[in-house]
Amino acid sequence: LSMGAQFIASSGSMKNLGLETVLFSLLLGLFIRNIIKVPEWLKSGIQSEFYIKIGLVMLGASVLFSEIMKAGFFGLLQAVIVVVSVWYFAYWMAKKMKIDEELSIMMASAVSICGVSAAIATAGAIKGDSKKLSYVVSLVLIVAIPMMIFMPLIARWLGLSDEVTGAWLGGTIDTTGAVVASGTIAGDIALKFSTIIKFSQNILLGVAAFLISIYWTYKQVEKNIDSEKPTLKIIWERFPKFVLGFIIVSLIFSFVVSPETAEVTGKTIKSYQSLWFNLAFICIGLETRFKDIIELDRGRPLVVFLTAQLFNIIVTLVVAYVLFQI
Repeated sequence: LSMGAQFIASSGSMKNLGLETVLFSLLLGLFIRNIIKVPEWLKSGIQSEFYIKIGLVMLGASVLFSEIMKAGFFGLLQAVIVVVSVWYFAYWMAKKMKIDEELSIMMASAVSICGVSAAIATAGAIKGDSKKLSYVVSLVLIVAIPMMIFMPLIARWLGLSDEVTGAWLGGTIDTTGAVVASGTIAGDIALKFSTIIKFSQNILLGVAAFLISIYWTYKQVEKNIDSEKPTLKIIWERFPKFVLGFIIVSLIFSFVVSPETAEVTGKTIKSYQSLWFNLAFICIGLETRFKDIIELDRGRPLVVFLTAQLFNIIVTLVVAYVLFQI
């Protein structure tokens, strides 16, 4: 099933749309769960959390500290300003709309950091509900399509320079495939800058996942222990160890392995990482009913996501203009 989804996503027409394979994996799983029926013999293989954690540890091989140097000071500065401001705005708004904390954190990370990967990493860090993850990822991938098409046209209409356009696209569009497609529409210089900014935000994923893991673990431990302070031992026992695996792999590929070896093996590992994520989303689809996604919190998460994305677009445009135009 996973390889079938990968085959569909790799076809020319789908590639041109900038749609990621995980969307087709999710749709295929949902189709089987809701239209046909999940056969008994397949149920024992449905282990989405297990597949996600393996894929995330592999993701560390492509999040290299050397990319920080390529991004330069302004690229990294933009990434930090945008990620922090957009994350807190999205989280604050979600809490104002009375959305549960689990979904609020997943949406805030997806909008502010790097879309699908951030949503998956956050869900793994807080042991999030797979239905909520499915919802957030679906929103990320669907909203990325009009942004990918119209933002280069808006940039041209506003008369932005190629550098500002690229920084704007890379800082707002949530999927790497859509960033590349959009940057290609805007031109070579814009493509280069959009990719650099996107890499800068991807690098912050490890830091964010680590901080979210500590916060969530401490909070859960605090809730479950009566009149006893959470100790470091208890927090360590409940801390999601895959986050450490992610960081260790990133450190090895950044500082131990030679850059040439890291580049070559990183591409191979990325293909395996994609396979594990596809497996995870097949499973999430097989566990989820359409009704659960559509009726989730009576549409309030959709309002929060779209508002946060609009805030992201405006803030990133201002920051990109100040850093790369003035």
